[in-house]
Amino acid sequence: MLANVRVVLVNTSLPANIGATARAMKTMGITDLCLVEPKVFPSAEATALASGASELLATARVVATLEEAVAGCSLVLGASARSRTIPWPLMDARQAGEAVRLESDTQQVALVFGREDRGLTNEELQRCNFHVCIPSDEGYGVLNVAAAVQVLCYEVRMAHLLAAEQPLPDAQKMPVQFLRWDEEVVPHGDMERFYGHFEQMMVDTGFLAPDNPRQLMARARRLFGRVRLDRIEYNMWRGIFTRLQEIAAELNALKKPKE
Repeated sequence: MLANVRVVLVNTSLPANIGATARAMKTMGITDLCLVEPKVFPSAEATALASGASELLATARVVATLEEAVAGCSLVLGASARSRTIPWPLMDARQAGEAVRLESDTQQVALVFGREDRGLTNEELQRCNFHVCIPSDEGYGVLNVAAAVQVLCYEVRMAHLLAAEQPLPDAQKMPVQFLRWDEEVVPHGDMERFYGHFEQMMVDTGFLAPDNPRQLMARARRLFGRVRLDRIEYNMWRGIFTRLQEIAAELNALKKPKE
């Protein structure tokens, strides 16, 4: 099940943090590492800091965008200490570990970590289902990215070990979105197409002005990311969007003056 857990580092500046991340992952049995536009990679410094986990660096994927990094994942958790103008559904590290456990037995899951100096951007966090925050001391809440990876990977491993002792999950501990469902949860790539279709539908129907979008799409992402659509629900909504676009086109055609 840990094979379905992916760690994603976004735009990492220091090669040492990539190496230390590989080491943190291997100690917890997690081996899938993906790097989004690292400043320097590969690097002898990263290999040195990996200290026995260099094979994770050899198999790490390097991609250009976060969308590529989380493609195929049904659950994406973004780790960041910063609060946001539009708050994102929040989990602490222990809740994140349990959520990953419940999801990763059948689906791919991504844990996303941002830059050393400023973490994840708002746009990047909005591509995650949940915002994960590691409770730290209020006087000094600065956590190195590799240390943050270690904490979350530890919580994921502990959730799996505890589940082995108590196989039946407590339904009261986690939201219903993480319990066993009768249909497949739609992965990230399909949801990006969903958001594109949703936005175009709102433009076509006149609900959204492209030159004044406000925060509408951010809030839509928060809503659907929190709900987590299954395949049947996804197809239903896409069908509704298409029908609304057809109606809007029909109404616009009636408004045109006849020649």
